[in-house]
Amino acid sequence: MDILQGNQHASPEDFYKSLKEKLEGHHDFPEDYLFKFIIPTDQTKLTEIYRVFDGIKFTLGNRESKNGKYTACNINAFVLDANQVVNIYKEVAKIEGVILL
Repeated sequence: MDILQGNQHASPEDFYKSLKEKLEGHHDFPEDYLFKFIIPTDQTKLTEIYRVFDGIKFTLGNRESKNGKYTACNINAFVLDANQVVNIYKEVAKIEGVILL
């Protein structure tokens, strides 16, 4: 997953630093936070994403694209702070083929 695609940041570190600042400015943690991902329709990829959320209270909703090639994965998770959100995004970004929204 290339998080820099279409992004003005020079490096992943800059991207995550900017994300953390925006999160802290716009959210009142702890709270429920909605994570959105698009993945190739593959149960293995979905399971890898779920593993990132082990130990975190969450609800999910998945919807396949019209042609069934991709799945939109929405996970509403209770997070403690911006660092936890950033760490979750970093872990999910390691999964090949996942698009972070």
